[in-house]
Amino acid sequence: MKHAYLILAHDEFDVLQLLIKAIDDSRNDIFIHFDKKVERIPKLNIQHSNLYIIDKRIDVRWGDVSMVEAEYELFEIAFKKGPFAYYHLLSGVDMPLQSQNDIHNFFEKHRGKEFVGFSEGNVTSHIDRKVKRYHLFPRHFKHGDDVLGLLRRGVRSIALRLQYLLGIRRNINVNFKKGAQWVSITHAFVDYILPQRNAVLRMYTHSFCSDEIFLQTICWNSPFRNHIFDVNDEGMGSMRMIPWKNNKLLNWVEEDFDVLMESGRLFARKFNSNNTNLVNRIIQKITEPK
Repeated sequence: MKHAYLILAHDEFDVLQLLIKAIDDSRNDIFIHFDKKVERIPKLNIQHSNLYIIDKRIDVRWGDVSMVEAEYELFEIAFKKGPFAYYHLLSGVDMPLQSQNDIHNFFEKHRGKEFVGFSEGNVTSHIDRKVKRYHLFPRHFKHGDDVLGLLRRGVRSIALRLQYLLGIRRNINVNFKKGAQWVSITHAFVDYILPQRNAVLRMYTHSFCSDEIFLQTICWNSPFRNHIFDVNDEGMGSMRMIPWKNNKLLNWVEEDFDVLMESGRLFARKFNSNNTNLVNRIIQKITEPK
């Protein structure tokens, strides 16, 4: 059965084209959501896969539930074109670390497992702050250094402090979980999450970074919890290499080539156009005959 690659893209289109080159295979269909703020959608070269550009484009804002809405749009459109064995959610600056033969063989070997990463350690305070409190002006977390932006940040900060002082909390009966938003999940799990779209968007309105929480929470509180590939290691659980350091997402650089290729993971993020030599080395490695 074919695989669906679901890509959230908003910039770095040279890297996006290289990503498509790496996953362009007759066994894959590729679905891309371009942020509504993108003024000109790039022309992308493809030879073997079916490529679908999502018509309904969401104005995605960092930290806002609009990210979840864009993900749902990808899952819904792909599901209608399916069924697919797996749905791989990637950003436009991700890259596979294995050949398509190896990736398809891996998922065939572990068919039915859900590749959802869960954060390690105690994330109670993160959960409490991000989804159990009300966040005002969530679409403007990273926008606005003018007077209005400063006013929004001030009001948001005061409102959050008042909630802590007054003990105001919401979603108190939900067992939330957290992890990276980038996942590889089965057709059955996509079928399970799609009917919950409206309820999910309502629940996470006025939350913070819900894209790191909603899928993990649904999975954990469902029968699919029994099919999680690895619940103890976030990177292995999602089969992804993601370079966080001091709570900041870094870019891979050429010196990381051996680390990436020896990791045993299937995907990595993130790359940028300043390091296309690294990306080309990866593509050469995963496409060379064995």
